[in-house]
Amino acid sequence: MEQTLIIFKPSAIERAIVGSVLSRFERKGLTITAMKMMQLSEELLRQHYAHLVDRPFFPLILKSMTASPVIVMVLRGLDAIAVVRAMTGATNGRKAEPGTIRGDYAVSGQENIIHASSSPEDAEVEIKRFFSPDEIFDRTPVLTPFTYSADEIDMTLNQNPKP
Repeated sequence: MEQTLIIFKPSAIERAIVGSVLSRFERKGLTITAMKMMQLSEELLRQHYAHLVDRPFFPLILKSMTASPVIVMVLRGLDAIAVVRAMTGATNGRKAEPGTIRGDYAVSGQENIIHASSSPEDAEVEIKRFFSPDEIFDRTPVLTPFTYSADEIDMTLNQNPKP
């Protein structure tokens, strides 16, 4: 099963919509394997947004992402990265489709509620940036057989056998 990093940004925390957004991921069938609240430092944000540090809008990112604590979490599921990205919607909330998280909760390009990993490579790096291995739990919810068909679960286990 694939894992992805989610950050509930200060815009989600301060607007008190974390529960509403989180329940969408859970209802979809994704499994929470790690979660914590933290205050992001400028150093950590410079690492996380290294590809944007030289852009003129980076100071706005710093201001926005340090305005309050954030909640970081790891979600797991089949094709979790693509599923979460589809659920999240376009970066600019005004352009995000209704029914997506940003389409339903955001009207800003910057204050856009949530960060989601964009690729398996990014997810791996981002998860390691925010979580130590002992903070991530390898758990399979009891309802998994009612979330995925047996052939999907078997296929996943065969691709990623446990040690």
